Amino acid sequence: MNAAAKDLPRLSRRQFITTASLTAGGALVVGCSPAQVLSIGADTPVGPFGPFIRIDPDSTVTVVSKHVELGQGSHAGLAAMVAEELGADWSCVRVEQAPANAKLYANVGMGVQGTGGSSAISNSWNQLRTAGAAARAMFVEAAAKRWNVPASEITVANCVVVHPSGKQARFGELVADAAKVAPPAHPTLKNPKDFTLIGTDRVRRKDAGLKSTGTARYTQDVHLPDQLTAMVAHSPQFGAKLKGFDASAAKSTPGVVDVFEIPSGVAVVANNTWAAKKGREALKVEWDNSKAETRSSAAIMAVYHDLAAGRAEPQKGFKWSAFETKGSTAPAGGKVVETAFDFPFLAHASMEPMNCVAQVGKGPPKLTFGSQIPTVDQMNTAMIVGALPGSVQIETLYAGGSFGRRANFKSDYVSECVHIAKHVGGGRPVKLVWTREDDMTGGYYRPMAHHTVRVELGPDGLPRSWRQRIVTQSLMKGSPMGGGPDKDPSAIEGVKGSPYLDATPNVDAQVVLYDTAVPVLWWRSVGATHTAFVMEHTIDQLARAAGQDPIAYRRALYRKAQSDDHLAALNLAVEKAGPTPTPGWTRGVAVHESFGSVVAQIAEVKLENGVPRVGRVVTAINCGTAVSPDQIAAQMEGGTCFGLSAALYGQITMTNGVVDQKNFDTYRVLRMNEAPTVETYIVPSTEKPTGVGEPGTPVIAPAVANALLAITGKPTSKLPFVQPT
Repeated sequence: MNAAAKDLPRLSRRQFITTASLTAGGALVVGCSPAQVLSIGADTPVGPFGPFIRIDPDSTVTVVSKHVELGQGSHAGLAAMVAEELGADWSCVRVEQAPANAKLYANVGMGVQGTGGSSAISNSWNQLRTAGAAARAMFVEAAAKRWNVPASEITVANCVVVHPSGKQARFGELVADAAKVAPPAHPTLKNPKDFTLIGTDRVRRKDAGLKSTGTARYTQDVHLPDQLTAMVAHSPQFGAKLKGFDASAAKSTPGVVDVFEIPSGVAVVANNTWAAKKGREALKVEWDNSKAETRSSAAIMAVYHDLAAGRAEPQKGFKWSAFETKGSTAPAGGKVVETAFDFPFLAHASMEPMNCVAQVGKGPPKLTFGSQIPTVDQMNTAMIVGALPGSVQIETLYAGGSFGRRANFKSDYVSECVHIAKHVGGGRPVKLVWTREDDMTGGYYRPMAHHTVRVELGPDGLPRSWRQRIVTQSLMKGSPMGGGPDKDPSAIEGVKGSPYLDATPNVDAQVVLYDTAVPVLWWRSVGATHTAFVMEHTIDQLARAAGQDPIAYRRALYRKAQSDDHLAALNLAVEKAGPTPTPGWTRGVAVHESFGSVVAQIAEVKLENGVPRVGRVVTAINCGTAVSPDQIAAQMEGGTCFGLSAALYGQITMTNGVVDQKNFDTYRVLRMNEAPTVETYIVPSTEKPTGVGEPGTPVIAPAVANALLAITGKPTSKLPFVQPT
């Protein structure tokens, strides 16, 4: 037995198979959910107020967040939901990251503990409100017994329990008695009209001070006793395998401790980051490229074009799949508009590259880093070291962005770190560091995509028939969620169920997936990153062909499709934008639904030396109850700039299978002086909250393209807008 794993609970082959099956949604253990089974081995204490709330004698209320803070600011909204129902003083509320335990902290939409899909607020809405209301009821019952008064006469506000007789007590004074009260199974929730915190600008980030002073703890800040630092040499071509390496020069580099092979490459372990980097540079590595992707990105896109045009057949095992079909799209003699669009690979390019600290041996394995899906990271770690997934401890820190990159089925960089720590053994901490260049060239990416659209207009100028073909790479390949070569909902989201297709009587929409060795992954707003552009820029071209105003054209389609949410967002954006644009600027509009929210944007654009310049952007979002209006505005601002950055400049290209972009000098991003002014308006609603982290990203690109169409009369057929010279 490897010394690094001698103290770990062993997992049999049968246990591995059972656990792996459960992650795919199986039900092999009667009466147990996958989350419960994956939590076997976890030891997480739960206090009297449940897993989400802790109240101290000084009346401090700690909200335990099951969602990681990646910069999105969801901790504030999560805490506000508890504080509102509990009756806590917002100034006395703090947030703490939950440990890894899917049984207690599963995302109710995912079934495992994880943050993603713009779901932090929406999946916690009932759960955290109920937790807060139950704790409030416990304090009320404790006070009623102490004061010998009816519980119905007691109120709670600002951490104070009050009776009309004048009796009152702070939480801290009652906490011991309240802890003895059995929490009600179905506590009464507040009527939204009685909210005093939710929906107000008082709901502000709790981590702003830590981050502005540099005291927030990220993975790169972790310095444990006897800690080592590691870097990995990866193949420059995806799909290549290690053939051999000469480590003599690397091992002679001052500070290098060891050099060895791991499944993804060659690890260099050293006393510090610089030594690990220099040691890796001294390595001589030979790769087997027999199964590697050696084509250029342009060559792959050419295949996409051939597939869409019917000049090529799908790969073996793949096929065209219809996802919207009704009526007949045979020509009927109306005006025809044909469009085609190309979208490149995109890097996530979060400010903090991938990193992780792992300790294996001398007790349960432990990970310290910004884990986005702890359950998956536990699962992959357990498979490497031979332990129960629940026994893998994860201390989740702040993460410097993700946009989807830190959440993948293989836990790629985490698994690397665990393999290295297992080899080192003895429980000695190992920090894996990816450089910016590692991060930019090592995957994962938003997949390339190609769309063709053919629309025939009816006598009223609205679409009579709509034919669409989509070619892209699947995000679901190898996922525990399944999904064959014709099944990947992310490839068609934003087209399937579109109000434009609902309003069109004849539709033929199909998708074909294409496989390459290039690793792809969800990227902020996932499929909407390309589908929103296709649908919204096509609609403006249709309106132009019909001789109609683009806004009026959309309104007619939304009314025909009975899409009130789209209409409400569009109308609010139009109202707030005002009747005329800023002098010298031209407006473009786009509306798109993703993650349950509808976002409408009106962008003011002008051309400066042939390059689009975006000034004012008016945004309206229909997202249900606005828990934190300030944070929603921040997400719309950030999402807009993120989407605009990609639309203007973003693309990952390959030459002979090697990524061309290495850092921000070649993968250009939006500069501060290029950022537009973003105004955010929220459609009033009392419905359950929907997503806000991603829906602001996909709308800006088509809004800009539609403004450029108005300026030049020429449609945009590929992104980015600014092509390299």
